[in-house]
Amino acid sequence: MPYQLVFTETYLKLALRFLKRHPALRPQYAKALALLEVNPHHPSLRLQALSGKHLGLHSVSINLSYRITVEFVIRDRQIIPINVGDHDAVYS
Repeated sequence: MPYQLVFTETYLKLALRFLKRHPALRPQYAKALALLEVNPHHPSLRLQALSGKHLGLHSVSINLSYRITVEFVIRDRQIIPINVGDHDAVYS
C-alpha cells in the first residue's frame, strides 16, 4: 500500500525556490518523490533517520548532493516533506 505525500504551503514554497535555482534537478526531484510515495525504503533514496535537533525526521536523497527531509506519520501512512536543498540547507 503506497504512502501519501502531504505538502505544506511552506514546503511548496521551498520546493519552488529550489527547483527555480536548480532546474536541471527537476527529473531527479520528481523521481525521488515518486519513489518516496511508493517505497520510502527504496535503496536509491538512502533513507536515514535524523538525530539531534532533527530527531523524529528522516532524510532521503535526490542525488549525492541534495536531500529532502521528511516526517513520517506512520498510522496514516503519510509522508510530509519538510525541507529540500543541499546538506547545509537541509540540516541547518
